[in-house]
This record gives sequence, structure tokens and C-alpha cells, in this order.
Amino acid sequence: MSSKQHQHQQPSLDSLSSSERREEVLQAVSNSLSNCLSETNLHLTVPGLKSKTRGKVRDIYDGGDYLVLVTTDRQSAFDRVLASIPFKGQVLNETSLWWFNKSQHITPNAVVSVPDKNVTIAKKCSVFPVEFVVRGYVTGSTDTSLWTVYKKGVRNYCGNILPDGMVKNRRLPANIITPTTKAVDHDVPVTPDEIVQRGLMTQADYDEASSKALSLFEYGQRVAAEHGLILVDTKYEFGKGSDGAVLLIDEVHTPDSSRYWIANSYEERFSNSLEPENIDKEFLRLWFVANCNPYEDKVLPDAPKELVSELAWRYIFLFETITRSKFEIPAMEEPIHDRISRNVASALSSLQ
Repeated sequence: MSSKQHQHQQPSLDSLSSSERREEVLQAVSNSLSNCLSETNLHLTVPGLKSKTRGKVRDIYDGGDYLVLVTTDRQSAFDRVLASIPFKGQVLNETSLWWFNKSQHITPNAVVSVPDKNVTIAKKCSVFPVEFVVRGYVTGSTDTSLWTVYKKGVRNYCGNILPDGMVKNRRLPANIITPTTKAVDHDVPVTPDEIVQRGLMTQADYDEASSKALSLFEYGQRVAAEHGLILVDTKYEFGKGSDGAVLLIDEVHTPDSSRYWIANSYEERFSNSLEPENIDKEFLRLWFVANCNPYEDKVLPDAPKELVSELAWRYIFLFETITRSKFEIPAMEEPIHDRISRNVASALSSLQ
């Protein structure tokens, strides 16, 4: 077995922090720091696109029967954009696509086509105003995270009864769903009964979506484990297609929507009360907390280039570890916005 294959099977913080591939990617990232896809205006460049909705990371365009979802390089946290990360949009789009394709035996999804590295064209759905957060471990540091509420003494969270004596980062006795409503400024935890009572979903739709969410998460955990990772928690969103089918939408098992730990060091670190080795954006969040008030300051400092580059590499490392394929650094001869406009226009004309 070559060392490269072995590295794919058992990722470690060593392979994350020093490797030939890391140096190669960081060089490409450095060359692209000033060429990120931070904003798109396809409604001005592609015939037939009506309105634009700007999400935290995605720009969503109304294409009549379809939605055109462009994943940008924007990095958000604290409900605002912190930075632009080279290649991030492409990594997220391609990671989601890989999982969408692999999980069709569990649930149909809304994907129609992927005409560009940063773009997914999807069926229009009526979106359920609920995020299905699935957790396998008691962890986290935000207000709605399981460890935060557990530490405060909560033992019934979103309809889940939690045992006494749990410690941070321990695996739960069984995976659980802690749904939230999709509020404008922040997500609010809610119980399954409240979801139905408030008319956010019917009982039948909730039962189907929650069953699919748990099956998707178990499958994701199994695949992650085979690739040397632990899928700790994630969120799913669902919608209803025009034929009444419940469809998986948005993104799936990306480093934006999920928490991943490195498996081979987890037990030892847990038994020594150390935080697990993780592959996520927490280090960038911590830098902003240390250097400003990201909730209240009107203007934020620029994120250091080395942190931006590190995050770009981590997203690519995760993609390559999970898919066991090499991330294709995009050619830069054509401006990204021109390339996307051309590819989307061509795809929409063939869908007419």
C-alpha cells in the first residue's frame, strides 16, 4: 500500500498540517486570494433569470421552473460574512453533489443538473421552515449546542430525554434530532410536537423527513468512519416537490453544515479530557472573537491571509479524504463570473 493510499484511509492531523499536497494547494490558494467569488449578478448576465436572493453563502436565482443556486466563496459566522475563502464555493458544491449522488437510496433530492463547479440547478420546492439538526455526540459551544444546554441542566431538549452524567464530546446513546425553526436572525430550538401544532409541517411530513434525516446521518457516519473521520453532527433541509415528494435540498454533509473529527486520535484525546482533533472553521471564529466584537462592530478587521489559506486547505482536505478523489483547482484564464454565466445560460437553454 502506498503512503498516499494509507493517508487517505487514516487521515491524521499530521497529514492535515504537513504534506506535499498541502503545499501544492496552499500555493494555488495564495495565487487566488484576490480572485474569490464573493458576489454574483447572474440576473444581469443570463437571460431568463428573474430575481436574486442573497443568502449567507449562496446566491439563489429564480429561473422559472428551476432555481439556480450559486455557491460563493463567502465565509459566514455570527450571522455575517467574515471573509472570502478561495475555492470554497466549488468545494462545498462538489462535496454536496458527491453526497447527494451517494444518498439517493435513502431519499430523492432536488438536484436537476450541475452545469458549473460552483452551480447547482434544482427543482423548485415548497421548503419546510425547519432545520433538521442531527447529533451523534454531546458537544459544541454556541447557545443552542447540546453541551451548552446540557451543562445548564437541561435534560429534555427538543423532545429528547438526555441521561445524567454525560460529559463533553462523548457519544450519545443514540443519534438524536434537535430541530430548529428557520428564523430570520437565528435558529430557535423546537420540539416535534410544536412543529406540528404550529402548522410548520404536517405529522406525516415531519415523520418522513425526520426518518430520512436519521437514515442520512447513520449513512454519513458509516462513510465517514470508513474514511478515518467521525461525522459528529449536521443539519438537513427538506422541501416538497410539485408531485408531493419530500426532497432533500440545500447542502449535505459539507464542512459548513457539519462537524467532523479525526477518528484515530478521538479515544485517546477523549480519555485525556482533550478536545478532539477537528476539521472545521472554529479557529477562524475564535480569531474574530479575540480581535473584535463580531456581533456588534460595524466594520470587521480583515482575516489574516494565513488563516484564510488554512481554511481553504481544510475544506479541500476534507473533500479529498471523503471522496478519495483529487480536488480540481480551477483554471483561471476566464473570469469566474463569465464562466458561470456562460455555463448557466447554456444549461437553462437546454432545459427549456
